[in-house]
Amino acid sequence: MDQLNYEIVSKKAYRTIGMKWEGSWKDITNLKGMIVTMSKRVGELSGAVDPYHQLGLSYHVKNGGFIHYSVYEVDDNQKIPEGMIEFLVPESTYLHVSQPKGKSIGQTYHDIFEWVLKSKYQLKLDSKIKYYDPLPIKHEIYMSGRDLNNPYFEIYIPIEEKN
Repeated sequence: MDQLNYEIVSKKAYRTIGMKWEGSWKDITNLKGMIVTMSKRVGELSGAVDPYHQLGLSYHVKNGGFIHYSVYEVDDNQKIPEGMIEFLVPESTYLHVSQPKGKSIGQTYHDIFEWVLKSKYQLKLDSKIKYYDPLPIKHEIYMSGRDLNNPYFEIYIPIEEKN
């Protein structure tokens, strides 16, 4: 089994534009189609900071489902194209892990959860929101042209030091 490398990083707040999907686990094929659609629409974002890195921001705030933003980081001048939304990501500290090719994504997230439990950190969550997943906020960064059957991507989990 590959050993994951855990890194603590800070990121400034940033602006994104893309598409939003909200649904249940049984509708997950619709999400995959939306992600592909958004990757094809990146050309409409002249203000994309890096058009070769698509972001997948998942928030497990629905019982039996979640909200997912398939977006690109953009500059302040970027207008919002029709059918897209703006999503602002706040400044945060993150646990950063690379998803290795050939490793189960579920296993990677299980390992991340176990690492957080044993570390001096806790998940950074809003106490006014009900969450439905052990890791309810997941930020992923994908390279363009990735192999969808054997993905490699970067994972960022918002964390803070335990009180």
